[in-house]
Amino acid sequence: MPRPAPPRPGLVDRRRFLEASGLALAASLAGSGPRAWAASRARGADFRVEKVDRTAVRLPFRETPGRAMAREIPHWDLFEVVEVTLGSGHVGFGETMLYYTWGVTGDDDVARALGKNAASLMWDDSLGSGLQQALFDAVSRGLDVPLHRLLGEQAHDTTPLSWWNIDIPPADWVSECQEAHARGYRAMKTKGRPWFDIWACADAVRDAIPEDFKIGVDFNDTLLTAERGLPILKELEQTPQIGIFETPIPQRDVEGNVRIRNEVETPIALHYGTPRPAVVIKRDACDGFVVGGGASRLMDTGAVAATADLPFWLQLVGSDITAAWSLHCGAVLSHATWPAVNCHQLYDAPLLKAPIVVTEGYAPIPTGPGLGFELDRDALEKYRVETPTERPDPPRLIETSWPDGRRMYTANTGRVNFMLTAANDGRTPYFERGVDSRLLPDDGSDAWRARYDRARRDGPFIER
Repeated sequence: MPRPAPPRPGLVDRRRFLEASGLALAASLAGSGPRAWAASRARGADFRVEKVDRTAVRLPFRETPGRAMAREIPHWDLFEVVEVTLGSGHVGFGETMLYYTWGVTGDDDVARALGKNAASLMWDDSLGSGLQQALFDAVSRGLDVPLHRLLGEQAHDTTPLSWWNIDIPPADWVSECQEAHARGYRAMKTKGRPWFDIWACADAVRDAIPEDFKIGVDFNDTLLTAERGLPILKELEQTPQIGIFETPIPQRDVEGNVRIRNEVETPIALHYGTPRPAVVIKRDACDGFVVGGGASRLMDTGAVAATADLPFWLQLVGSDITAAWSLHCGAVLSHATWPAVNCHQLYDAPLLKAPIVVTEGYAPIPTGPGLGFELDRDALEKYRVETPTERPDPPRLIETSWPDGRRMYTANTGRVNFMLTAANDGRTPYFERGVDSRLLPDDGSDAWRARYDRARRDGPFIER
């Protein structure tokens, strides 16, 4: 994951790209051609939305990531598959991760779509992930073109993909990188957290993983400040496999992020949108972006990144259905050159009949109509569940330990990212060597219940 090359002819030097109006112009032009082309080709009753079907599924995790997901985000196993039937008889499908997405499809969204021309609807991000994907898939099947033909001009024949894990201990860094490498991946994104020994994680992969396999470390603000975080970053980047740092400190801290970018060699990635892109580009606060959202937002963001000549990775999270959608987005976005993060490798159950094949870090762009993949209806039936009425939040007690004998206990609070929030609020110890964490199963004892109730009531607490 090298730093971006100097601007090519015809692109604006980002150090001089100061006016927000330039960003707005780039975004306003994004996708205008393909949108008009699709609308002109898809007129008439055959492209009316006749039916929308929605099926909730629960997908099992693979064993290693499953241990980690059970600690903090067990609800990531719930999805909704959306199928759209057009008047032409063509059926398109897409998906929503029910409790982690840029937009959930609701009953009102379905009501808005029924009877309407799918081509006139599909660019509306407010319809939610699953319905929008399904509309694009149905229309492109009806037009007998690959889905990316509706998104824009094809820029790539292949697109890079990354493996993904939430925060995991050193041994799992090694085993997951090895699994990813064996499956053709050359990159993994994982988390840097103060409740795991980040130095031990880096040490573990140094001699066990090829140097051409690159690991992105997402801190989600947990380094807190440039002053405290820089020594850690400078040590970590001595490991050749460490390829990128994401959001090391709060993104609103422009001065701190500029300092970090100037003092470390490893590229820095920030989520697009905070601070305003014009500020990030003007100040050279990062080397590239993390990009997500619906089709319109993606194309607009891609146009801005291309104008400023900044690379990014697509962060479109879900099962292999969303990963297939991401391939088409990567096909037309010229600067989507960092490995996409789709997280579909977490699961032991594909929903597509054919796998997404990755070779030397890249997957080919599908060339068949629509997504270029078919829905596995046997899998859909096998994993079908009732749609939950609320996000599952089972009781969890996490024990964090240090070599000096300290034990910290953290309980779920009813909110997502309860451990991360506590760390970013300064309510847990900062990064230290030798720290480890594990999910402490409920053994039915009074001691477990007392610790759980106290941590749930008061937040993380330490016993010595």
